Amino acid sequence: MEQRYVEMSEVTTRSAEDGAPIIEGYFVRYDDVYEVAPGATESIARGAFAESIHGDVRALYNHNTDIVLGRVSAGTLTLEDRELGLWGSVKINPKDSQAMDAYERIARRDIQGCSFGFDIEKESTTVNEDGSVHWTIEKASPLYEVSPCVFPAYEATSIEARKHDLEKIKERERSAWIERTKERLKNVKADHVTQKD
Repeated sequence: MEQRYVEMSEVTTRSAEDGAPIIEGYFVRYDDVYEVAPGATESIARGAFAESIHGDVRALYNHNTDIVLGRVSAGTLTLEDRELGLWGSVKINPKDSQAMDAYERIARRDIQGCSFGFDIEKESTTVNEDGSVHWTIEKASPLYEVSPCVFPAYEATSIEARKHDLEKIKERERSAWIERTKERLKNVKADHVTQKD
C-alpha cells in the first residue's frame, strides 16, 4: 500500500441536521505537484480515484485503525470524484471522545493535512531535460483509507521506493547517453576514414 500526505483543501466543519459534527472538503486535489525526493515529483491525475471511491474506504485519524472517524459501508463517510479532486464528508460520532478530539483539532486548524492509502494501478513517468523525474498517478485503486494527519511526511517506504525508481531511470538515461555517444563517435570515425580514401 502506498501512502501520501497532502494539505487538505477547503476543509470545513459543521453540524448535520441531526446535530452530528461533519468534516468535509478535498482530501486530495488533482494535478497538484509535490516533491517526493530531491529531483522527483508526483501528482495525481484527474479521475484517478473515480473507481476506487466505491469501495469500503475508511476515514481514520493519523492512520490509527483504533480511531475510525467514518466508513463508506456505514454511511458515515461519503466520497466524490470531483473536477478539483477527491472530496469527502465524514459524519463524526459525538459519543466517540477520540473522534470528537480529532474533529476539534481540525476545526481549530491545528490539523490541516490528510494522508491517504492506496495502490497504484496505472502511472506515467516523465524524465525532464534537467534530469528530474515526474510521476503522474493515473489510476489509484483500491483506495483503502483517508486520514487527517499531524505531520506532512511521506511514508519512508514510499520515499525509498521512489528514490530507487529514480536511480534506475537515471542509470538507464546514462546508459542510453553512452550508447548514443559511442554511435556518434563510430560515425565520425567512419566519415573520417571515407574522406581519407
